[in-house]
Amino acid sequence: MNSPAQCIIAEIKKLCDRQINLMEVCGTHTMAIAAAGIRNMMPGNLKLLSGPGCPVCVTPLSVIDHAIELARQSDMIITTFGDMVRVPGSRSSLEIYHPRIVYSARDALVLAEQNPGQEIIFIGIGFETTSPSIAATIMEASKKKVKNFSVLPAVKSIPPALDLIARSRRINVHGLILPGHVSTIIGTHPYQFLAGVHHIPGCVTGFEPIDILQGILDLVRQIVKNEARIDNEYARVVKPEGNQTALTMLARVFVPADSEWRGIGVIPGSGLAIRAEYRDHDASRKFKLKTPISAEPKGCICGKVLLGLKTPAQCALFGKKCTPASPVGACMVSSEGSCAAYYRYGLKK
Repeated sequence: MNSPAQCIIAEIKKLCDRQINLMEVCGTHTMAIAAAGIRNMMPGNLKLLSGPGCPVCVTPLSVIDHAIELARQSDMIITTFGDMVRVPGSRSSLEIYHPRIVYSARDALVLAEQNPGQEIIFIGIGFETTSPSIAATIMEASKKKVKNFSVLPAVKSIPPALDLIARSRRINVHGLILPGHVSTIIGTHPYQFLAGVHHIPGCVTGFEPIDILQGILDLVRQIVKNEARIDNEYARVVKPEGNQTALTMLARVFVPADSEWRGIGVIPGSGLAIRAEYRDHDASRKFKLKTPISAEPKGCICGKVLLGLKTPAQCALFGKKCTPASPVGACMVSSEGSCAAYYRYGLKK
């Protein structure tokens, strides 16, 4: 008797009567797909592409370079998530400046309270998943009047990036595996433009292999029937309206702004800038330092990988000059990076 997964795979193969390109947007999905070997389970005419869903990978060089310049100041302590430490900047990485690794923005706030004579700066990266906790910490710092705590803002919003992908003539995507974590915050309503405007179906899925397979089947069914909806296969966690408390907090602290994505360029309205009311906790306004002109590493195709235009294995540096032990690009550093996933699970073809 076939397992549920085998039945789903068999139906995908039966229905897939044309070339179908699906993109998973979430970095956790990228790792889960690679770990479970889902790409190898798919028919030859179904391609799974990795999108710009890794927050570390899309953080531009300019933010890394700015953080490095701050770290060089004697009265400043840089705090960051662990994945950011080894991401290459234009000249070096943060690693040589010994930043403090924290698990949340609030850990950095506590450090600021414990060290009133030093400036504590948190590198605020992430999507809608982590930005509410950053917003809450900024509000707490303001209420407590902790003047030596600030955030270097680099948080981003997923829907504008999906709009860019949907509008692009170069990126031939027929359906989108939508991010589970982000969707717990924003819900499914913000994705409706994909189906309504661009006629591209989307499906929110969880992270277990069976969740992802079910999401792929949902998308294949829509595509072969020429339908376009935003379906939710992760309804046990994701609600259509999202988390209203978190969304209210985001709107209280942040305002949409144009934002640069590493290797991709500026995407209008895709960033979250700190409101003027909280400028005392905005490191980009508080500390004006000269930074070098940022330049992508020669030969790195991270930007094309993040848009699904190339696979990691198509990079001349992959597995040779660029490895997890000696990364050239951010996609090899992050635990959610597509290059790291391909390398770790042997996807070299």
